[in-house]
Amino acid sequence: MTVTIQLSDDQAAALQAQAAAEGLTVDLWLQRLAERSALGLLPGQPQTPATGRRPVWETITERMKSVPAEVFERLPRDGASEHDHYLYGSPKRNQ
Repeated sequence: MTVTIQLSDDQAAALQAQAAAEGLTVDLWLQRLAERSALGLLPGQPQTPATGRRPVWETITERMKSVPAEVFERLPRDGASEHDHYLYGSPKRNQ
């Protein structure tokens, strides 16, 4: 599909600058913009992709809301840095 639009000189310069900043031609930059828009990945767009499925982080955030605070309080403070120890029983690295 080919689309032709009229832009002011300022608008055209802004598009060219944005495309150049990413090392792209204006045509390719606009194609990528259209692809991101179709996937629901642009700022200010609803975060539901064109597939109709919610992004995984929304599902995780929603499910985390139902976890009581006392469960989080029982989690180990070094869980991120020592995840191999807690998941697989490996020796702790920082002892």
